[in-house]
Amino acid sequence: MPSPITDTPDLSHVRTLARTISVVENEIPPYQAILKKLRFHQKTPVIGITGPPGAGKSTLLNALLQQIDLEEKRVAIIAVDPTSPFNYGALLGDRIRLNAFYNHPNVYIRSVASRGSLGGLSDKIIEIVDVVRSADFDYIFLETVGVGQSEVEVAGLADTTVVVLVPEAGDEIQTMKAGLMEIADIFVVNKSDRADADRFVLNLKKLIHNRPMSSWHTPVLKTVATKMEGLESLLTQINNHHLTQVEKAKKPFLLTQKAFKLIQKRRMADVDKQGLLRTIQEQYLQEDFNLYLLVEEFLGD
Repeated sequence: MPSPITDTPDLSHVRTLARTISVVENEIPPYQAILKKLRFHQKTPVIGITGPPGAGKSTLLNALLQQIDLEEKRVAIIAVDPTSPFNYGALLGDRIRLNAFYNHPNVYIRSVASRGSLGGLSDKIIEIVDVVRSADFDYIFLETVGVGQSEVEVAGLADTTVVVLVPEAGDEIQTMKAGLMEIADIFVVNKSDRADADRFVLNLKKLIHNRPMSSWHTPVLKTVATKMEGLESLLTQINNHHLTQVEKAKKPFLLTQKAFKLIQKRRMADVDKQGLLRTIQEQYLQEDFNLYLLVEEFLGD
């Protein structure tokens, strides 16, 4: 029988790391004590892989793993999967996408459910990333579920944000909201062997040129992940961005949002959502039903 998790677990052991993540994710004591004692490895880059559905994020990540020297480097992958409608757990899509590395001794893969978060990230994912950051890895990749423009939350967790697009997005790029465009530290045009890829890259570079000036020049890279093309340049740019230690003016704001979400979660912990649902089911068809009166009643105001 495995020993219980203490508030200072040795996260260098994979089994202990996996169990600690489960303790934090399911809020099993002493999860709060564990979080408060975390000590981060600041030199370990957290790389967010984001972008709209169908861009080939998982295939790109699989190809990047083949590019990294896994004999010398240790890699953690946190794959944010859609939530199961039946048990609210992750659908474990990464087990299929990254099956070649599932048993690799230097690769740790963890599926995390999005838990219905519209931004692709939940408060539990914030905590899980911080737990993994406290372990001994050379790279941490955070692959998000792919819900498009609202997926800007990843920038609050990642040191480097890679936005993956495809040439077919060319018609949409002009109307794409600022969020997804502004969070990118690196743009990747995947499946760039398709028609109009060069024109799309050119248009994307023009849009980047109009962004506010910064000390980091955001590169636009072409890849064909299925053919292992462009992966060396991508890994080089990821490493370059981390080495430059670019100070982002937006980082304090995003960390404030992260802290706000965690505070909000703690303060809402005693709210009985199922009880609220039952009350609404009983009352919402009544002619005098008023949601705001119900909220005040539920809060005891």
